Amino acid sequence: MSSAAEQEAVRGAAQGAPGTEGHRKVNGHRGEPGALRPPVWPGAPTPLGARFRVGPDGVAGTNFALWAGGAESVELCLFDAAGTETRLALTELTHEIWHGFVPGVHPGQRYGFRVHGRWDPWTGARWNPAKLLLDPYARAVDGDFVLPPEVYGHVRDWPQQQVADTVRDDRDSAPHVPKGVVVHDDDDWADDRRPKTPWSDSVIYELHVRGFTRLHPEIPEPLRGTYAGLAHPAAIGHLVRLGVTAVELLPVHQFAHEDHLLRRGLRNYWGYNSIGYFAPHAAYSATGTAGQQVGEFKRMVRALHAAGIEVILDVVYNHTAEAGELGPTLSLRGIDNRGYYRLQSDARRYADYTGCGNTLHVVQPHVLRLITDSLRYWVTEMGVDGFRFDLAAALARSMHDVDMLSPFLAVIAQDPVLRRVKLIAEPWDVGNGGYQVGSFPPLWTEWNDRYRDAVRDFWRGALPDVRDLGYRLSGSSDLYAWGGRRPYASINFVTAHDGFTLRDLVSYEHKHNEANGEGNRDGTNDNRSWNCGVEGETDDPRVNALRRRQLRNLLTTLLVSTGVPMLVAGDEMGRTQGGNNNAYCQDGEVSWVDWSLLEKPGPRGLLELATRLVELRHRHPVLRRRAFFSGRAQGADGLRDLAWFTARGEEMTEQDWYAPAATLGLYLSGRDIPGRDARGAPVTDDSFLILLHSADRPASCVLPGPPWAAAYELVVDTSEEEQAEAPGRVHRGGETVTLPARSVLVMKVAG
Repeated sequence: MSSAAEQEAVRGAAQGAPGTEGHRKVNGHRGEPGALRPPVWPGAPTPLGARFRVGPDGVAGTNFALWAGGAESVELCLFDAAGTETRLALTELTHEIWHGFVPGVHPGQRYGFRVHGRWDPWTGARWNPAKLLLDPYARAVDGDFVLPPEVYGHVRDWPQQQVADTVRDDRDSAPHVPKGVVVHDDDDWADDRRPKTPWSDSVIYELHVRGFTRLHPEIPEPLRGTYAGLAHPAAIGHLVRLGVTAVELLPVHQFAHEDHLLRRGLRNYWGYNSIGYFAPHAAYSATGTAGQQVGEFKRMVRALHAAGIEVILDVVYNHTAEAGELGPTLSLRGIDNRGYYRLQSDARRYADYTGCGNTLHVVQPHVLRLITDSLRYWVTEMGVDGFRFDLAAALARSMHDVDMLSPFLAVIAQDPVLRRVKLIAEPWDVGNGGYQVGSFPPLWTEWNDRYRDAVRDFWRGALPDVRDLGYRLSGSSDLYAWGGRRPYASINFVTAHDGFTLRDLVSYEHKHNEANGEGNRDGTNDNRSWNCGVEGETDDPRVNALRRRQLRNLLTTLLVSTGVPMLVAGDEMGRTQGGNNNAYCQDGEVSWVDWSLLEKPGPRGLLELATRLVELRHRHPVLRRRAFFSGRAQGADGLRDLAWFTARGEEMTEQDWYAPAATLGLYLSGRDIPGRDARGAPVTDDSFLILLHSADRPASCVLPGPPWAAAYELVVDTSEEEQAEAPGRVHRGGETVTLPARSVLVMKVAG
């Protein structure tokens, strides 16, 4: 059958007259409405979502408002404790927003929507009132997505799979999907004090709400893996001891598990599959899911703020859990598929710049409003301090290409709330032209994967020269010294949730993702790792000693580099995932932080070193500069704010930058720090010499003499298994010292 004929045949089988009642039903039924039908007053089109308030004549109730452009009608569906459904027509329509006020509906009420319209997938129309839809503005969600056939708008098992997405399934999905919950607004944050840490002073700690506390022995069992668990003094105490200034939480928006994972008995652990942009993920709540999760999240934020720690959310506005044309109908697809998603010229298909089946059409005003309303809500009503945007390049696309003047970036830049919070871009997506590191405008910082790659390559001996490393250690001015951007535009990281942990980076050269059930095909093969001679765990004491040294080298490099360092939960104590570099579906001990590691001397020593390095960074402004180095002489003695040295103790020449090298020295002058303190006084600090040596043999190194320094005091020596509080050794300028194999020496100028 030809494609055109095939389409006509299925149109005839699946579709009756235009509208909602003439379509073919597959084992379908509408369900019986509840006996009680409260009145529906006109209400208001704003704000969108469900808002409990006092209505006309002082009557308490809830205003419901849903944007559904192109829909023919909308039903509000209320559910009682037994699951009985009451359907109420929303008859008021203002600027494509269907709305109504229902007196007597109080917080805790569960609800959803049914949206009526044409079923014509060939033109992108996928309305199906048999499917109960989650309110995009729902601020709490009760229940979990389990994805039986009933929640799909099309017939999943249609014999002709190539056109299955065009055959409408009229079975009721309401018994199988979560519901939105009406939430009471009762919090003005008057007692909260945001830390407001400057970017230059920030140290970020990426963590998973569930995984960080799930195995913590000092947190009560009912609180482990929850917002309340992260708010517990034992969890916060670790963060305070380490000295981080912000936690970056893996996605906490309500998300769904993918069908292919559920079929394999797995679950989405990371949460990059959002479906509710206003609702804290209910499974992380210890107190309940009928709205209690909202208050629990707020209390967590308050507790972190009280400890001086900001809260940054990893947010996924580039796609939703509804996937491609064969995905479930959970919310936006059934509200207005063409209005919310980017479609191809063949409107049955979705434009996919995310690798997840669909891409939100951010150019559309109502989609842009959904995202910005969500962002403002998390700032003003939930208390968060910033956002890391997953696949941010997808949000910056205009009609097709990435555009740094796109509506999304323009709206953020002028928004009086959002332009004041921390904004971090993951500056790429999977589409053509999607790699945009260094391209985002001022106000934005970026995950700098070029920093990650250069540092990994240096310590595994794979850099052809040290040119790129020099840029990365000094703030990546080649990427960010434009348009008023600063060194803190670079979020420096060696590891992230995606990829090897720090310990696995020095223990494995190949991914070991068999537990994910995808034949080890998932996850990147470009790990830039070195196993120190043995793949995986070993009892060889020499290999293990070398791995511990490499961990110290990587941590030290990260925390003395210019830019904003990001640590990953558990790396500071040597957490392993057994070589799994894509543990997105591993909700278990593979992914959870193993706190028992701190019973061992090696992990304790690594944590102590990390703590010392973070404290060193906080104490010395020369390590957290707010402006790029000039590299020019600042005084008559010829000292520059930044100088680079070879192992000969000589300043590097152009030729040296292009030559293979395993040793690099950088001198950071504390005398020439731009800017002034809060009282207008010049900022001055100690000066430092940092020597990095990645070769497998010791090497002689001449320390730069006067005018750089008369003497140097050793502060950190990563060749030492146990790091003393202050090694204390003093060396004269011009002296020849021995650089231990694979080591970092951090020296403070002593005279």
